[in-house]
Amino acid sequence: MTALDAAQQNKQNSRLYWGTRIIFLINGLGMSAWAPLVPFARDRLQLSGASLGALLLCLGIGSLAAMPVTGTLVGRFGCRRVMLLSTLVVLSVMPLLATADSLALMAASLMVFGAGLGTLDVAMNYQAVEVEKASGRAMMSGFHGFFSLGGILGAGTVSLLLSAALTPLTSVLIVMVVMLLLLVWRLPNFMNKRLHQPEQPWLVIPRGWVAFLGALCFILFLAEGAVLDWGALLLLQSPEMAPAHAGLGYALFSVAMTLGRFSGDKIINRFGRYPVMLTGALAAAAGMTLAVLLPWPEMALFAFLLVGFGLANTVPMLFNAVGKQQDMPANLAISAMTTLGYAGILSGPALIGFISQWISLSGAFLLIALLLLAVAASARLVAR
Repeated sequence: MTALDAAQQNKQNSRLYWGTRIIFLINGLGMSAWAPLVPFARDRLQLSGASLGALLLCLGIGSLAAMPVTGTLVGRFGCRRVMLLSTLVVLSVMPLLATADSLALMAASLMVFGAGLGTLDVAMNYQAVEVEKASGRAMMSGFHGFFSLGGILGAGTVSLLLSAALTPLTSVLIVMVVMLLLLVWRLPNFMNKRLHQPEQPWLVIPRGWVAFLGALCFILFLAEGAVLDWGALLLLQSPEMAPAHAGLGYALFSVAMTLGRFSGDKIINRFGRYPVMLTGALAAAAGMTLAVLLPWPEMALFAFLLVGFGLANTVPMLFNAVGKQQDMPANLAISAMTTLGYAGILSGPALIGFISQWISLSGAFLLIALLLLAVAASARLVAR
C-alpha cells in the first residue's frame, strides 16, 4: 500500500468513526426527547396511572418487534439505508408524541417510534462493531458514550425549552431539526456494505455463544432498568431521604455511566478487556449491595455512582464479543443479543415489582447484585 493509499484509508476510517459517533448521538437525542413529554401526554389524554403504564409499554413492544428482523435488513440493504430510514421514521412520529389527542393514535405513534429506535439501535451497533474490528483497537465504549451524551442533551434540552414556556410541539421540533442536520451532515459516512446473504431468515433466534452473551446482556440491562425505575423508591425506604432528593440516585448513575464510557476505550486499550469487564461487573454488584445496606442516604446515593461506573463499559464489551463470535453471522447475532438485552429493560420493572412483593425491594436489588457476580465470573469468557 502506497503512502497515498494509506492516507486515503485513514481518512475513510476517520469518517466512518465520526459517522458512527454521530448516529449514536442521534439515537440518544431521539429516545430521550420523549421522556419530558410523558407528563404532558398523561394530562392531554387524561390517563390514570395504570393506563399510562400500559401506554408506555407500546414503545418497548415496537422496539422488540423490530429488533429481531433488523439484522436481516442490514444484511440485505446495508447499514446506511437502514439507519437513514429508521431515523426518518423516528422523526416522522415525534410531532405526534407531542400532539396526539387520542389514546389509539398515541399508542400507535409510540409503537412506530419504538420500532424506529429499535431498528436504528441494532443497525448502528453493527456498524460500530465493524468499525471497531477494522481499527484493531477499542472504540465501542466511546460510541455508547455518545448515546449517553445524546440522552442527557435530549432530555435536558426539551426540559429547558418547556421550562421557557415553549409548547411541547415547538420543543420537539427544535430537537428534530438538530437530529436532521446531524443526519444529513454524516449520512455519507455511514457504512453501506451489504452481506449478500438472501437466505438469511427474518426471525432470528439466538443460539450457542450468542444466547449466552444475550443472557449476560439481559442481566446488565435489567440492572440499568432497576436503577431507572426503582432506584428512587429504594432510597425512599430510608426515613432520612427527602422525596425531592431521591431522583439524584439515577442522575448520579447517568453521569457516572457517561463519563465511564468516554474514558472506557483508553482504559480497555491500556489494561485489556478482561480486567475492565471483571472490575466493572464487581463494582456494579458492590454498588447495588451498598445501596441496600448503607444506613446513610447520602452514601447510598453515591452507591449508584459506583453502579454507573461499573456498568459503563460492560455492555459495549458484549457487543465487541458478539461481533467476533462464529456461531452466527455478526448482523444476526447483534440483532438477537440486542433484543434479549432490551427485553431486560422492558420486563425489568414488572420483574422487580414481583420479586419485591415476594421478598422485598431490597431483596430484589441484592438478587440483581448476585446476577452481576455471575457476569463477573464470565468476564474471562467474554474477553477471550
